[in-house]
Amino acid sequence: MICPKCGLPEELCVCSEVTKEEQRIRVYSDRRKFGKTVTIIDGFEDVDIQGIATDLKRKLACGGTIKGDKIELQGDHKSKAKQVLANIGFSEDSIDLI
Repeated sequence: MICPKCGLPEELCVCSEVTKEEQRIRVYSDRRKFGKTVTIIDGFEDVDIQGIATDLKRKLACGGTIKGDKIELQGDHKSKAKQVLANIGFSEDSIDLI
């Protein structure tokens, strides 16, 4: 199969890696009903947000959901989420903790 962006075969395509490094991702916490803390991660473009959410939930041992282009994780996982995103392939400089 051929990548629609670069025209290279999928085995040689690096579009997803380049896309991951160029994004500005924000990681912040919010308080919800009954004093529950939620970690929100947004700023994803042209990536498999479902796969990223699954990896985050598995590695952080928490529940979560996708709402629009945001990932919501149950609990306060800001610093840990940054480490996991860096391990997945996102540039640490492009991840902002707010």
